[in-house]
Amino acid sequence: MLMDETKQKIGIIGGGQLGKMMILEAKKMGFYIIILDPTAYCPAHSIADEHLIADFDDEEAIRELAKKSDIITYEFEHIGVEVLQDLESEGYDIYPAPKALANIQNKYQQKELLKKYNLPVPDYIKAITKEDIKIAGEKFGYPVMLKSCTGGYDGKGNFLIRSESEIKAGYQALGDGDNLLMVEEFIPFDKEISVLACRNVSGEVVTYPIGENKHQASILIETKVPADISSQVKEEALKLGQEVIELFSGVGIFCIEMFVTEDGRVLINEIAPRPHNSGHYSIEGCVTSQFANHIRAITGLPLGSTDLVRPSVMRNILGEDGSKGEAKVMGMKEALEFSNVKVHNYGKKLTKPTRKMGHLTATADTVDKASQAVLEASKLVKIGCEF
Repeated sequence: MLMDETKQKIGIIGGGQLGKMMILEAKKMGFYIIILDPTAYCPAHSIADEHLIADFDDEEAIRELAKKSDIITYEFEHIGVEVLQDLESEGYDIYPAPKALANIQNKYQQKELLKKYNLPVPDYIKAITKEDIKIAGEKFGYPVMLKSCTGGYDGKGNFLIRSESEIKAGYQALGDGDNLLMVEEFIPFDKEISVLACRNVSGEVVTYPIGENKHQASILIETKVPADISSQVKEEALKLGQEVIELFSGVGIFCIEMFVTEDGRVLINEIAPRPHNSGHYSIEGCVTSQFANHIRAITGLPLGSTDLVRPSVMRNILGEDGSKGEAKVMGMKEALEFSNVKVHNYGKKLTKPTRKMGHLTATADTVDKASQAVLEASKLVKIGCEF
């Protein structure tokens, strides 16, 4: 008798927008979903079959999630890896593997592993003291990028040091010695790009069309696909993406963020072992979205085509400046007057400045047309407290 493949129960650590978008795809395939998130009305709450309300470092709750689930995955990497390693040793299926998560969580360890296998990265050194930062400044030349080795996201945990006089300020801003730090040479890049790679439990690997990313204050604001890069850069970036996911024996979606220099070099910046903001375009832009392939990958299903249906541009909707409190949405009707624009409202109850509250995607015959449409629509949609 054949087993119903959709009887598998998937446990997701995290109920934010990434978890929500995973669930939307999982539900198309009939899976039962349990989430763990401390926020009662997080974005994924309304569509999950079960919601364990608990902190991300609550080992007892994570164990409960494991007992209720056949497979565990996660929507962000800043979680306690030790309990996941213990659960894996006890026979639970966790994807991506806790070993990969442990190496990626610590940016210094991440870079050390990439360097060991001769994958191109910016030069870097570990920094324990202010004197170590000074040595790095002398070695690399200013500016240099000071980073927390763990816990950073959306520019948090980064501090650009432009001269020796800013060392003290950077050191204090990133914990004043309480956090593990590293210093990277500053790369005067021409473009920032990202490669999404997906690997399933059978070892099948697919890569997505390369996204060209634009940041504001270290927060992703826009991704254009296909990226405006040479065929040589495209070939190198896709090769690196495949090498990275194979190196980590990754199962699920991995995002590899990269710098492209003016002379055409491609350097790996950071890796995320999960669906990524820069891959949101794939929902409308590709045959199979990053979220659908992530679910396929972890449940042992064949991976879907990643072909680009049409040129696509994704633009984030951030919380309005000065707004902190209950979220209110304005301008969705006006934005949807653009027939080729889709609005994704994550349903977060509270807003604050620069918080990712949603995104817009436009598809068109050309990247320029999609970019123009999504830019105009983004001027209309606002998420804040008062208007």
